[in-house]
Amino acid sequence: MDKFIIRGGTKLTGSVSISGSKNAALALMPATLLASGKYKFENVPDLRDITTMCRLLESMGVEIEKTGHTLYINTFRVNKFEAPYEHVKKMRASIYVLGPLIARYGYAKVSLPGGCAWGPRPVNLHIEGIKKLGAKIEIDQGYIFARAKRLRAAKIAFDVSSVGATGNVMMAAVLAKGTTIIDNASIEPEITALTEFLIKMGAHINGVGTRRLEIEGVDALHPVNEKMIPDRIEAGTFLVAAALTSGNVKLENCDPNHLTAVLSKLEEAGASITISDDWINIKASKNIKPVDVTTSVYPGFPTDMQAQWMSLMSTAKGSSVITDSIYYDRFKHVPELIRLGADIELNKNIAVIKGVKKLRGAKVMSTDLRASASLVLAGLITEGSTEVLRVYHLDRGYEHLEKKLHSLGAKIRRVSGKEY
Repeated sequence: MDKFIIRGGTKLTGSVSISGSKNAALALMPATLLASGKYKFENVPDLRDITTMCRLLESMGVEIEKTGHTLYINTFRVNKFEAPYEHVKKMRASIYVLGPLIARYGYAKVSLPGGCAWGPRPVNLHIEGIKKLGAKIEIDQGYIFARAKRLRAAKIAFDVSSVGATGNVMMAAVLAKGTTIIDNASIEPEITALTEFLIKMGAHINGVGTRRLEIEGVDALHPVNEKMIPDRIEAGTFLVAAALTSGNVKLENCDPNHLTAVLSKLEEAGASITISDDWINIKASKNIKPVDVTTSVYPGFPTDMQAQWMSLMSTAKGSSVITDSIYYDRFKHVPELIRLGADIELNKNIAVIKGVKKLRGAKVMSTDLRASASLVLAGLITEGSTEVLRVYHLDRGYEHLEKKLHSLGAKIRRVSGKEY
């Protein structure tokens, strides 16, 4: 397994280009199952999760060609309607094939998902939503079996606003008979991107970007091309990296409108932010002010930025409180940050961080994608050398993170598992 070796103490300066959105791509790629034909996706990030989704779709007969950041997808020869455990165990987003398969082919066999190592994240909202559309669903030996001659419209109100369930049910509903209503739908940018993609394919959807979606089912859709939106979590991670190191960094090819909560908190912490339509410049203060955050559904502060924010607060001038109201058990990075010298007290889903003057280099171990990012960020400001082990987690969601950080001046290098 590869690791990163980081020597802290360097201010990040310069410009960095933000990659396409991982989560948007992982939603749009399964949507190609809804209509036979050829698709072209641009601005697709080079990530392990994207490769996993490619392998999953290929196992169903989909033909995929990748050239740089462009994916060519051909769904003419789909001949298998199963998402096997060997693929799904690597990534929770694999469950996105459930809705398209049952809607288009009337049958789906999908393994219960895997992915990040932290906590239970049940898929009951996906299953119950598909059931309401008329599918017969059984769960046996770790697989979801779904059958339906043709789905029919329903009124669906989610108890909790779920990105994955909104996307899955919406993809199923676009080919269902009648008009489906989804209340308390997710309004994350990635879901809006999926909605707009489906409309380009010929779907009839009203309420784009709102909590209430009205979907009038159609008989057939058609292939279209699309460019992925920027990855807002990657952008947020680089913003925090700049703030941590008292840096001055320009993020290019990003959308500031997707980051309003993060930008607001960074300004509270003392950073100076300048934005345009597709770039953000952050000039950080030497003294980081303590700022409390509570994670929330979009447009609130994202749970996917909670771990990175904790790294920032670890050397703030005072105490701060982080509350994760989305996932109560997403704190596996806390013991590792403490190994670096952070002062953190955790009580259920609430962390109290007392800023310290310095962090100290040490060996730390990644446990999941965003926790890994927090350790790399902390390593940028440690005294001495920090080794972040098991960085394959990072490769799932950050495109060449060490190369981008190095281009900004960070002293970071990847060491192959074969070298140690």
